[in-house]
Amino acid sequence: AMAADDPATLVARPGFGFGASQALIAENARFLPGGVSSNFRLGMAEGPLVFRRGDGAFLVDADGNRLIDYYCGMGATILGHTPPEVTTAVRAQVEKGILFAGQTEVEFEAARLLCARIPSAERLRFASSGSEAAHAAVRIARAATGRRSVIKFEGHYHGWFDSILWSAAPPLNAAGPADAPVPVPGSAGQDAADAAGLEVIGWNDAAAVEARLARGDVAALLMEPAMCNQGAIAPAPGYLERVREACTKAGTILVFDEVITGFRLHRDGAQALFGVTPDLSIFAKAIANGFPVAAVVGRAELMDLVVTGGVVHGGTYNAQPVTMAALVATQRALTPERHARAGARGQRLQDGLRAALSEAGLTAQVAGFPLMFHVAFGPDEPARNYRDVAAADKAAYVRFARALLRRGVRVLERGAWFVSTEHDDAVIDATLDAVRAAAREVADG
Repeated sequence: AMAADDPATLVARPGFGFGASQALIAENARFLPGGVSSNFRLGMAEGPLVFRRGDGAFLVDADGNRLIDYYCGMGATILGHTPPEVTTAVRAQVEKGILFAGQTEVEFEAARLLCARIPSAERLRFASSGSEAAHAAVRIARAATGRRSVIKFEGHYHGWFDSILWSAAPPLNAAGPADAPVPVPGSAGQDAADAAGLEVIGWNDAAAVEARLARGDVAALLMEPAMCNQGAIAPAPGYLERVREACTKAGTILVFDEVITGFRLHRDGAQALFGVTPDLSIFAKAIANGFPVAAVVGRAELMDLVVTGGVVHGGTYNAQPVTMAALVATQRALTPERHARAGARGQRLQDGLRAALSEAGLTAQVAGFPLMFHVAFGPDEPARNYRDVAAADKAAYVRFARALLRRGVRVLERGAWFVSTEHDDAVIDATLDAVRAAAREVADG
């Protein structure tokens, strides 16, 4: 069904059809397994959708549906889908050239900008994906400490590489006891040898971190500073501070994975919001508003190991000039005032969601941060860790997500909502109209 452009009309009828997308996926699955290029695009509402264009807070799909988008490119498009500042800068750079196998002044400008803003960034190296940046951070930490062991946390995701894709979303019947989680591979084809030295513990338990690090053999402790791949869970009061102190005492490198939290929780990173500075951090997603840029940043003596310490870090597309132009334009456009205005609207959306679900008689938790939050059906109190998130009624939430999609609002079925600067008051109002209708539909069964 073709929807009108006025956002206020998007909830007029729950009749959005997706047959054209479904036909295109089926046809092109002959060439692309599943019709997609990332497994994380499988299993979504109405099947993977095919999009023709984006416009601010909206996407237009192959059926002509104009959908309010809360995927935001899995969190990347913090300025919306067509920010003129970014598209103008990218066009200008494309005209100058695409890839030089050398350095550019726009790369230096991008590095200076991030080092000036991010507390942990004395030096940085660019990469093309968060997975690559996480891999580099672990390599640097092992080289710096001469140790092998790496600690990660249950429910935290740091990329799809064999060495780290463990216990990111483990089924609880395989995950072992909460106080001694068993590493669970995230994919077929992984081998226990891939996780040599990797240990998994539960998050938001400072005493567990302190006890493990006291043995003095851990190279790196890697975490999302707020747990945002599963849920949107803030660190408990004092947790990050105690982890920082324990890492310092044990000589362990503290690594923050800010792929999602960076630029969403605060324009200078969650580390600025929480006031805790790690040794290394990784950034991606919203760093360049959808262009493939990532960065590993950190203390000078650690980062310099890629020059003086024999640590290899490479990549043909690292600091590709077009993506660097996008980064600079994105970060300059993301002023404190613009970030705060978007955050206020994101908070209004959260508050409206909470009220609408309650009015419909649905027990749900709406928790997180203004530009990234999570909705879970079932729990009667906020989640503290992965096991709390895993206990939610996922099937009921999927019904809600699909009811929203039929009313022109696209949300991730895992419960995450990403908000951009282009989700203005009219878009928020239209969304809440759809939410109220979808909540009544789910409540009525």
